[in-house]
Amino acid sequence: MKIDQYVDDLIAREGGYVNHPADRGGATNWGITEQVARAFGYHGKMQDMPRSVAKQIYVERYWRAPGFDHVNEHSAAVAEELLDTGVNMGQAVAGRFLQKALNALNLEAKTYPDVVVDGAVGRMTIAALRAYLSHRGKDGHVVLCRALNCLQGARYIEIAEGRASQEAFVHGWFLHRVG
Repeated sequence: MKIDQYVDDLIAREGGYVNHPADRGGATNWGITEQVARAFGYHGKMQDMPRSVAKQIYVERYWRAPGFDHVNEHSAAVAEELLDTGVNMGQAVAGRFLQKALNALNLEAKTYPDVVVDGAVGRMTIAALRAYLSHRGKDGHVVLCRALNCLQGARYIEIAEGRASQEAFVHGWFLHRVG
Protein backbone atom coordinates (compact mmCIF):
# COMPACT_ATOMS: atom_id res chain seq x y z
CA MET A 1 0.00 0.00 0.00
CA LYS A 2 1.01 3.59 -0.46
CA ILE A 3 0.96 6.48 1.99
CA ASP A 4 -2.28 7.89 0.54
CA GLN A 5 -4.05 4.62 1.36
CA TYR A 6 -2.47 4.44 4.82
CA VAL A 7 -3.66 7.96 5.60
CA ASP A 8 -7.14 7.33 4.20
CA ASP A 9 -7.44 4.24 6.41
CA LEU A 10 -6.14 6.20 9.40
CA ILE A 11 -8.61 9.03 8.87
CA ALA A 12 -11.43 6.48 8.62
CA ARG A 13 -10.43 5.16 12.08
CA GLU A 14 -10.02 8.65 13.54
CA GLY A 15 -13.28 10.06 12.20
CA GLY A 16 -14.23 13.70 12.06
CA TYR A 17 -14.47 16.45 14.65
CA VAL A 18 -14.34 15.41 18.31
CA ASN A 19 -13.85 17.35 21.52
CA HIS A 20 -14.13 14.72 24.27
CA PRO A 21 -13.66 16.21 27.76
CA ALA A 22 -11.32 13.38 28.85
CA ASP A 23 -9.11 13.64 25.76
CA ARG A 24 -5.95 15.45 26.75
CA GLY A 25 -5.42 16.42 23.10
CA GLY A 26 -8.50 18.63 23.17
CA ALA A 27 -10.41 19.40 20.00
CA THR A 28 -9.41 17.21 17.07
CA ASN A 29 -10.54 16.78 13.51
CA TRP A 30 -9.56 13.84 11.32
CA GLY A 31 -7.35 12.82 14.28
CA ILE A 32 -5.31 16.05 14.17
CA THR A 33 -5.22 18.06 17.41
CA GLU A 34 -5.73 21.78 17.38
CA GLN A 35 -2.17 22.33 18.62
CA VAL A 36 -0.70 20.34 15.74
CA ALA A 37 -3.03 21.99 13.19
CA ARG A 38 -1.93 25.44 14.37
CA ALA A 39 1.74 24.45 14.23
CA PHE A 40 1.19 23.49 10.58
CA GLY A 41 -0.46 26.81 9.73
CA TYR A 42 -4.17 26.01 9.96
CA HIS A 43 -5.98 28.91 11.66
CA GLY A 44 -9.66 28.19 11.08
CA LYS A 45 -12.19 26.45 13.33
CA MET A 46 -11.18 22.87 14.02
CA GLN A 47 -14.56 21.49 12.97
CA ASP A 48 -14.04 23.16 9.56
CA MET A 49 -10.51 21.87 8.91
CA PRO A 50 -10.44 20.24 5.48
CA ARG A 51 -9.50 16.61 5.19
CA SER A 52 -6.77 17.60 2.75
CA VAL A 53 -5.02 19.63 5.48
CA ALA A 54 -5.11 16.61 7.80
CA LYS A 55 -3.65 14.39 5.06
CA GLN A 56 -0.82 16.85 4.46
CA ILE A 57 -0.02 16.95 8.19
CA TYR A 58 -0.08 13.16 8.45
CA VAL A 59 2.38 12.77 5.58
CA GLU A 60 4.77 15.46 6.76
CA ARG A 61 4.69 15.08 10.54
CA TYR A 62 3.79 11.44 11.11
CA TRP A 63 5.32 9.74 8.04
CA ARG A 64 8.35 11.56 6.68
CA ALA A 65 9.62 13.36 9.78
CA PRO A 66 10.04 10.22 11.92
CA GLY A 67 11.47 8.19 9.01
CA PHE A 68 8.58 5.76 8.67
CA ASP A 69 8.74 6.28 4.89
CA HIS A 70 12.16 4.55 5.02
CA VAL A 71 10.68 1.65 6.99
CA ASN A 72 8.04 1.34 4.26
CA GLU A 73 10.80 0.57 1.72
CA HIS A 74 11.41 -2.68 3.63
CA SER A 75 8.05 -3.53 5.22
CA ALA A 76 4.75 -1.90 4.37
CA ALA A 77 2.99 -3.65 7.26
CA VAL A 78 5.50 -2.42 9.84
CA ALA A 79 5.48 1.11 8.43
CA GLU A 80 1.71 1.32 8.55
CA GLU A 81 1.72 0.08 12.15
CA LEU A 82 4.32 2.70 13.09
CA LEU A 83 2.27 5.45 11.44
CA ASP A 84 -0.84 4.45 13.38
CA THR A 85 1.04 4.17 16.68
CA GLY A 86 2.90 7.42 16.03
CA VAL A 87 -0.34 9.30 15.49
CA ASN A 88 -1.94 7.89 18.62
CA MET A 89 1.05 7.78 21.00
CA GLY A 90 3.72 9.96 19.44
CA GLN A 91 6.26 9.25 16.73
CA ALA A 92 9.14 8.74 19.17
CA VAL A 93 7.10 6.15 21.11
CA ALA A 94 6.46 4.25 17.87
CA GLY A 95 10.16 4.45 17.05
CA ARG A 96 11.12 3.15 20.49
CA PHE A 97 8.67 0.26 20.12
CA LEU A 98 10.35 -0.69 16.83
CA GLN A 99 13.82 -0.48 18.36
CA LYS A 100 12.84 -2.50 21.44
CA ALA A 101 11.26 -5.19 19.29
CA LEU A 102 14.26 -5.37 16.95
CA ASN A 103 16.60 -5.69 19.93
CA ALA A 104 14.51 -8.49 21.41
CA LEU A 105 14.46 -10.33 18.08
CA ASN A 106 18.18 -10.23 17.25
CA LEU A 107 19.15 -13.47 19.01
CA GLU A 108 21.41 -11.81 21.56
CA ALA A 109 22.95 -9.56 18.89
CA LYS A 110 24.01 -12.54 16.80
CA THR A 111 22.03 -11.57 13.68
CA TYR A 112 22.63 -7.80 13.99
CA PRO A 113 23.77 -5.42 16.74
CA ASP A 114 21.38 -3.88 19.24
CA VAL A 115 20.21 -0.39 18.37
CA VAL A 116 19.93 2.49 20.81
CA VAL A 117 16.32 2.84 21.97
CA ASP A 118 15.94 6.57 21.41
CA GLY A 119 12.86 6.71 19.17
CA ALA A 120 14.81 8.08 16.20
CA VAL A 121 14.36 5.78 13.22
CA GLY A 122 17.65 6.44 11.48
CA ARG A 123 20.25 4.45 9.60
CA MET A 124 21.07 2.04 12.43
CA THR A 125 17.42 1.16 13.02
CA ILE A 126 16.82 0.68 9.29
CA ALA A 127 19.96 -1.50 9.05
CA ALA A 128 18.68 -3.64 11.94
CA LEU A 129 15.25 -3.89 10.30
CA ARG A 130 16.83 -4.96 7.01
CA ALA A 131 18.98 -7.57 8.75
CA TYR A 132 16.05 -8.89 10.77
CA LEU A 133 13.80 -9.24 7.73
CA SER A 134 16.59 -10.84 5.73
CA HIS A 135 17.13 -13.39 8.49
CA ARG A 136 13.44 -14.14 9.14
CA GLY A 137 11.82 -13.69 5.71
CA LYS A 138 8.06 -13.26 5.34
CA ASP A 139 7.37 -14.43 8.89
CA GLY A 140 9.52 -11.53 10.09
CA HIS A 141 6.95 -8.96 9.02
CA VAL A 142 4.18 -10.80 10.89
CA VAL A 143 6.18 -11.31 14.08
CA LEU A 144 7.46 -7.73 14.15
CA CYS A 145 3.94 -6.34 13.72
CA ARG A 146 2.71 -8.58 16.52
CA ALA A 147 5.55 -7.40 18.77
CA LEU A 148 4.67 -3.77 18.01
CA ASN A 149 1.01 -4.42 18.79
CA CYS A 150 1.93 -6.09 22.09
CA LEU A 151 3.98 -3.08 23.13
CA GLN A 152 1.20 -0.74 22.07
CA GLY A 153 -1.46 -2.67 23.97
CA ALA A 154 0.66 -2.81 27.12
CA ARG A 155 1.16 0.95 26.89
CA TYR A 156 -2.61 1.53 26.68
CA ILE A 157 -3.10 -0.44 29.89
CA GLU A 158 -0.34 1.60 31.56
CA ILE A 159 -2.00 4.84 30.44
CA ALA A 160 -5.35 3.77 31.90
CA GLU A 161 -3.69 2.61 35.13
CA GLY A 162 -1.98 5.98 35.46
CA ARG A 163 -5.01 8.14 34.65
CA ALA A 164 -8.44 6.66 35.31
CA SER A 165 -10.09 9.22 32.99
CA GLN A 166 -8.36 7.49 30.06
CA GLU A 167 -10.33 4.29 30.69
CA ALA A 168 -13.00 5.94 28.52
CA PHE A 169 -10.77 5.21 25.52
CA VAL A 170 -9.29 1.77 26.26
CA HIS A 171 -12.00 -0.27 24.55
CA GLY A 172 -11.76 1.80 21.38
CA TRP A 173 -7.96 1.76 21.42
CA PHE A 174 -7.90 -2.02 21.51
CA LEU A 175 -10.71 -2.34 19.00
CA HIS A 176 -9.27 0.08 16.42
CA ARG A 177 -5.54 0.32 17.15
CA VAL A 178 -4.23 -3.03 18.37
CA GLY A 179 -4.49 -5.92 15.98
